[in-house]
Amino acid sequence: MITLDDIRDVYRDRTPEPIGRHRYFSVLVPVVEKDGRLHLLFEVRAKAMESQPGEICFPGGHVEPGEDPAACALRETMEEIGIPPEKVEMIGPGDILYGYANYTLYTYMGIISFEAYEQARLAPEEVDEIFLVPLETFIDHPPQIQKEKIYTEISDDFPFDKIGIDETYPWRVGEWEIPIYDVQSRIIWGLTARITENIVRVLADRNGCEKKFF
Repeated sequence: MITLDDIRDVYRDRTPEPIGRHRYFSVLVPVVEKDGRLHLLFEVRAKAMESQPGEICFPGGHVEPGEDPAACALRETMEEIGIPPEKVEMIGPGDILYGYANYTLYTYMGIISFEAYEQARLAPEEVDEIFLVPLETFIDHPPQIQKEKIYTEISDDFPFDKIGIDETYPWRVGEWEIPIYDVQSRIIWGLTARITENIVRVLADRNGCEKKFF
């Protein structure tokens, strides 16, 4: 029999966990200074990969059980582009992206020297190439924003009668923004573009005026 003391013991110092299936990911957003200008480092996923082949992203991946998200971002950077943690000046966390598909994406800002960038060793099974884009490019070329509606799809055997509702029940509808950058003859879109747009906005807001930041 469960008692009040049982409830106190379980929930007093319990670390909250997600209800249901949930996944955690973490990426490093590398900042590289080249010729006095600040750049963001991107990678192109290998075309042979099963998931999102050929797309542009930041170094990162799935957070392993018990792993700190910041440590995950550094580990994935080492595994994907061969830049070790000691070559990354970890500044701190960026904003967190909560996806509608049961995942949380952590972001971390880090500084990598141009020398370390030139010495990167790519994992060919994961990364085809890496490249730099000046930060001000994202100011001068803002993204095209597309909006996606997220609907609830109900199975044919859903027990409407048992619950007391019918097929006209007003399930909640979500909305998801999809930014698309067209820079340097490359298309940066989706989650990577959302993170990029957020970083540019946060940094520009910090200085009161976008054009003053750069």
